[in-house]
Amino acid sequence: MPVNDHGNDNGRARAVTIRDVAARAGVSRQTVSRAINGKGEISAATRERVLAAVRALGYRPSSIARGLKTSRTLTIGLVVPDIANPFFAEMARGAAAVAHREGYGVLLCNTDEDSTQEWAVLRLLEDHRVDGLVLCSSRLDEDSLSAAVARWRPLVLVNRSPAQALPGLGAVRVADCESARQVVRYLHGLGHRGIAFVGGTGASHSSRARREGYRAGLAELGLAGPAAWVADAAPTVEGGRIAAAALLRQQRDISALIAFNDLVAVGCLQACQSAGLAVPGDVSVVGWDDIVFAPYLSPPLTTVRLPKQELGARAMALLLALLGEADQTPEPLELPGELVVRQTTGPGPGPMHVSMKPEEA
Repeated sequence: MPVNDHGNDNGRARAVTIRDVAARAGVSRQTVSRAINGKGEISAATRERVLAAVRALGYRPSSIARGLKTSRTLTIGLVVPDIANPFFAEMARGAAAVAHREGYGVLLCNTDEDSTQEWAVLRLLEDHRVDGLVLCSSRLDEDSLSAAVARWRPLVLVNRSPAQALPGLGAVRVADCESARQVVRYLHGLGHRGIAFVGGTGASHSSRARREGYRAGLAELGLAGPAAWVADAAPTVEGGRIAAAALLRQQRDISALIAFNDLVAVGCLQACQSAGLAVPGDVSVVGWDDIVFAPYLSPPLTTVRLPKQELGARAMALLLALLGEADQTPEPLELPGELVVRQTTGPGPGPMHVSMKPEEA
């Protein structure tokens, strides 16, 4: 419990210190430190007397003071671009579970998709002396990311590939390009030929990879989709609504929309509804991520399921391994996506070649 100190403003209790524990146990502060840390030559009786004083007073060693001695703070910085996006919330949950199991705390920071704020957050975490960083879907440009990698290691990048392999630097990503090709092949098999891509911002490397896979999929099938079938969009519901509405208004041949993420896909559904187009009767829509509410939309959303919690867990486990072996240069880890067919996709105007049953409820 706190020690009363009426000399403080408003009579508030002050925090218990190692001096208080030493006084109660009748030993020196050095002996208290040895007992708490399990180091040094002290008798079992003395150690138990000190620990009893710790329990009675509710003493908690300062992580800052402990860090000064061990060069570790047992805290990890976890940086995400948009914590309101359920994808990053689930990923952070997986990362935090691994960290907490290994005795580490997590400082979660949100950058609001802003590269300037992202750099400021990294500096803030440096000031807090975190032991390592997990940087998710970084919006930094290549030069800034290289500077961050040079300055802050150990570091694990999520959904971003490093420019070069370096000791203390790891990377975990999803197979965005191949998943996008799979989506294009699936829609083509349903008879769709006017397949558009409603993408994220240029700062998103996941968006670039998905767009690359989309174009590669069209090329493999002999569908040279015009540039007008691709629209940039903020990675939000409103961003998807605006971009999809413009595409549908300008390109009458579009019968399917591939959205950068599920939030953008919801915006696509709204745009179709506003334009009087039925989903999937007139336009099919495919999302990305399979966030928690995707199966509960009306109609339930066909989407690419990503292993969100596993992605965070793998990244955190890799970072903790790098803390133990700073000279390690791990190979990038890639996790697959899975197309989950629900009810926002259906036959297109062309001939059908495949049929996939919707996911059962």
